Amino acid sequence: MKELLNLYENKPPEIVFNWKDRETEAEGWTVINSLRGGAAGGGTRMRKGLDMNEVLSLAKTMEVKFTVSGPAIGGAKSGINFDPADPRKRGVLERWYKAVAPLLKSYYGTGGDMNVDEINEVIPITEECGVWHPQEGVFNGHFQPSEADKINRIGQLRHGVIKVLENSQFSPDISRKYTVADMITGYGVAEAVKHFYDIYGGDLVGKRAIVQGFGNVGSAAAFYLSQMGVKVIGIIDRVGGLINEDGFSFEEIKDLFLNKDGNTLKHPNLIPFEEMNEKIWSLNAEIFAPCAGSRLVNQSQVEQLIEGGLEVISSGANVPFSDKEIFFGPVMEHIDEKVSVIPDFIANCGMARVFAYFMERKVQMTDEAIFNDTSITIKNAIQNTFDHNSSKTNISRTAFEIALKQLV
Repeated sequence: MKELLNLYENKPPEIVFNWKDRETEAEGWTVINSLRGGAAGGGTRMRKGLDMNEVLSLAKTMEVKFTVSGPAIGGAKSGINFDPADPRKRGVLERWYKAVAPLLKSYYGTGGDMNVDEINEVIPITEECGVWHPQEGVFNGHFQPSEADKINRIGQLRHGVIKVLENSQFSPDISRKYTVADMITGYGVAEAVKHFYDIYGGDLVGKRAIVQGFGNVGSAAAFYLSQMGVKVIGIIDRVGGLINEDGFSFEEIKDLFLNKDGNTLKHPNLIPFEEMNEKIWSLNAEIFAPCAGSRLVNQSQVEQLIEGGLEVISSGANVPFSDKEIFFGPVMEHIDEKVSVIPDFIANCGMARVFAYFMERKVQMTDEAIFNDTSITIKNAIQNTFDHNSSKTNISRTAFEIALKQLV
């Protein structure tokens, strides 16, 4: 696996598009790792301090993810080095998408990512640039449908991603009009835990969980885990956190979800971050869902969790461990040898799978059909890993080997 990984990590990307904004200090990159299957896909993120190497590592991560979620295309990513809180953000995005529109028409598909909203920014701004849909390039480069078929499938994709959830099983409050895009990634993180116990053995109900990050992914993962009967005992977010060693009730988790301040945990009794970061790693939990930023979780923190009875990590964040390597550095390798780690490209593939699902010929547009498709995709990936290695350790190593054999 290490040889495959070195070959894959060190192979230069096929296309690097670099852009410098004429009106601000913003700089952006689209990195297309390969045009496998005639196209590539990956979202657009914005943050101050981002560089091309970050975009490259995310593009390679996307390519691995597509081996699970489909379609069988190359990985790509766009990133803009700019402060998303700057009032000039909208103009930066408008000029960025105008520059990158020829790629989006031909062979590259994008979507929302960190600090860039799929529904309110990516879709309307790319439309203004003459792109039918941010995934149009994947249709043209990979699927090569007839014009009529393309119109139908883009319509299906457009309506599916922003579909308002109508089933209370999938939405914390159907009157709030949460969409598929709001909930599907966190749902996949929770389903990965459920399928892990179904396949590797063990009863999920009553297990204790810690969730890191309470944005779209973490809050949804906490909601679905709690719905399954898991006791969420700790939540840590960027401003602070909460602990209840007996487990928050499902109603309490739902209220925390509904009372978020944007993508931030909000509660009158919030424990300050520094204090929370001291306490949370020594709680006794079987499940850990890192759903915050990349490369935040260090080896010492996980060692403390393992001492407290940790059984499985379901990676909601891309590359959650504090390695400098793109995928599988020494921290992740060490943890993978000690505890069950469901890698990010399986656990958080929900949104990528939704795109793939809606790109297929006519599909069912019900909440049940959409969410069940993501659940089955994750289940199949975990089952495939188990079939290659039935041990509860080295799960990530095995999953990477399966993926890389398709790419190298």
